[in-house]
Amino acid sequence: MEFCEPLDKLINSPENFTSGLNFPDPDKIKIYDSTLRDGEQMPGVAFSPGQKYQLAKELSDIGCDILDLGFPFAALSDRHALQLIVQGKRMGEIRQDCELLVMCRSNIKDIDATIKTLKDIHVDVKDVTFFIFTSGSDLHLKYKIGKTLLKREGRDLSEWLDLPVEFYREANIKMQCDAIRYAREQGVEAVEFGGEDGSRADLEYTIELAKAGYAAGGTRYSFPDTVGCFTPEGVDYYIPRIVKEFPGEDLVCHFHNDFGLANINTVRAMSHGLNVPTCTANGMGERAGNAPLHQVVTTLKLLYGLTLPRFKYHKLREITHIVEEFSGIPVSAHEPIIGKGVFTHESGIHTAGLLIDPAIYQVIPPELVGAKIRYVFGKHSGLGAVKAVLERPEYRAGLERDGVEITSELIEAVALFVKDARQKRTRSDTFSSMTEAYYREYDRLGISELRLVELASTMGRLINEGVLPSLKS
Repeated sequence: MEFCEPLDKLINSPENFTSGLNFPDPDKIKIYDSTLRDGEQMPGVAFSPGQKYQLAKELSDIGCDILDLGFPFAALSDRHALQLIVQGKRMGEIRQDCELLVMCRSNIKDIDATIKTLKDIHVDVKDVTFFIFTSGSDLHLKYKIGKTLLKREGRDLSEWLDLPVEFYREANIKMQCDAIRYAREQGVEAVEFGGEDGSRADLEYTIELAKAGYAAGGTRYSFPDTVGCFTPEGVDYYIPRIVKEFPGEDLVCHFHNDFGLANINTVRAMSHGLNVPTCTANGMGERAGNAPLHQVVTTLKLLYGLTLPRFKYHKLREITHIVEEFSGIPVSAHEPIIGKGVFTHESGIHTAGLLIDPAIYQVIPPELVGAKIRYVFGKHSGLGAVKAVLERPEYRAGLERDGVEITSELIEAVALFVKDARQKRTRSDTFSSMTEAYYREYDRLGISELRLVELASTMGRLINEGVLPSLKS
């Protein structure tokens, strides 16, 4: 229906509280998708080269600006996927302005292996961005890569625990900068860089590491919340300083979702001027995943008033289903924005409101994200929804052909029947069977620990018996 008053006079719009922030111009926002790398690191997920190529096309088409393709030298399938994607870009099936990115650690060996891999598949190093990463927090510097830093500095490993974190900080900056300079000397033109576990790192050291990276030839700094423990208050502490230190630079945030905060933390970082948010389709990734693409772009548009000019919001559900099919991981029916149930209504109170106008109970326009409002019927259904569905032209015509008149008595009878039928289903074992089947299939996505031990036992015996050749031979 048409309201007598403007909608913004009837409700307090979210934008009343979110305007006036320091968001970048929408034209300067670059959506950085890591589905093909971090998304595939979700336990049990393995995309084939063909699937990665199809996903790259879909991500390019929907409006992602940067595609993280992972470590091409790590596996033959990843190398093949990169080759297909580069060829697809040359053929115009992937946007020409869509940036392709490969990853390697801050060492010459990794850089050389990546360059050789690119040459082997006829890819110019100038056609891709190298993400050369290191560690950022003192915890990672001393206890994760500390022994590596000791070797680089020519120190004895017996000194590992006794040396102060300041030693590891300085050695880490040298390692990062040496790697960046080496890559640039080999012809790499675009180098993203950053330190893992940034959200738990010392802020002053973080800025020192970033400044050194730029001075060495890095072209884009990336700040991560590797373990997903960031809070909006933490974002407010780190990001404004980083943005202030590097005005005019493209700056990346890469946030994980361990507490369900990756979306709002990403948006919060952007509200301080950061312009390159990292996301994954369906929020896939390690542990609880990464900032979900669908949440970030829709939150920006509907709650903060930032419409991304190149993004095709209506394709969000389409790409959701493709990722579900390729990964074997379905999203929850009630996942915000893309879940099958989020535009589905049963409650009589809700359906009555929606029948007056969707804005009464539905903030996200379903057509924006390629969905439709639909009704299901059960113990909470009201007469209004039953009547509305029966009176839809396509259904009413069929009833009339059957000689059925839509009366109040019929509506009440149908409503009572569906309430009773749904109540009886609660006493069946259907739901427990569905749940068991889901987890059974989920456990089969990867090879379990027990299965791994069984394989090792079998293969060990076969090697001992000479049936399988030893790798040493």
